[in-house]
Amino acid sequence: MDTRYIKNSRLRRSSAIKKGLAAGLSAAFLTAGTGFYLSNRILYIAKKAEEAITERETKAGRYDKNVYNQLPKEEVWVSSLDGTRLKSVFITPNPGQPYVIFCHGVTEHKVNSVKYMNVFLKRGFNAVLFDHRRHGESEGSFTSYGHFEKHDLKAVVDELVRREGADVRFGIHGESMGAVTLLLYAGTLEDKASFYVADCPFSDFRKQVQHQIKRELGFSPPFFMTIAEWAVWLRGRYKMAELSPLKAVGDIKNPVLFIHSKEDDFILPDMTEALFNAKKGPKQLFMAENGIHAQSYNENPEEYEKAIDRFLSEFHLNP
Repeated sequence: MDTRYIKNSRLRRSSAIKKGLAAGLSAAFLTAGTGFYLSNRILYIAKKAEEAITERETKAGRYDKNVYNQLPKEEVWVSSLDGTRLKSVFITPNPGQPYVIFCHGVTEHKVNSVKYMNVFLKRGFNAVLFDHRRHGESEGSFTSYGHFEKHDLKAVVDELVRREGADVRFGIHGESMGAVTLLLYAGTLEDKASFYVADCPFSDFRKQVQHQIKRELGFSPPFFMTIAEWAVWLRGRYKMAELSPLKAVGDIKNPVLFIHSKEDDFILPDMTEALFNAKKGPKQLFMAENGIHAQSYNENPEEYEKAIDRFLSEFHLNP
């Protein structure tokens, strides 16, 4: 056989192998880079500046520092299951009456919950505000959209029971991620609250992430989700597929008030409608006419409070 032909064949094979390796390495780097970017967006979502939240709520008349400071309260640190310390505030203007625990949304902190707290204080309740992990004054390095946060909520509940006794009555109100957290808590850990108010939760985290990718890029390639799920699992040690309030809500026995704005295009209102339909037993639904995501109260305060009153009255939940 011609030695030149053998040599050229070997060179061609070597070149093909090198090209294959280069393509494989490029694909690996692209996959790793995509996974790092997507998981960063999820685990380390940019938070709003704490001072900006307080200033926003103050200017809107939803937070009055002087009034808040005059409320009888105690600030405490609550340790979660994994040791993460959560800054919590127990507020007691109505001694001996039930409590409402408030769970704020992602990128916010406990001052954003004050407007909801005021609604319930006027109706004779006490309150517990706290910062989710990685938010406000609480510890924590990343966000898990309810996976670890549901255990944080349980730790706050446990502290309330420790302070007030096993017979303490309480409800839980949550906005956005806070609403997801309370649904996962009640549906997978313990249905211990007398009632729940879930304001604009997502029904399934994978679908929510797909929706956000499509909003930003105009399309949502399936392999993006696969890469994101693996990257979040490797870096955050939780599975996105497990963040499904829709699977959990069927196990909640106590009353739930579902709230969403019809104009919300961040978390679509049909997610709350699906949750409402999946919930068995006592429930109500309030769909606000105005407001984008997490603005149902801000844009419809009178209707929001009437919805709260109907809910509390129908299920005999008032103090």
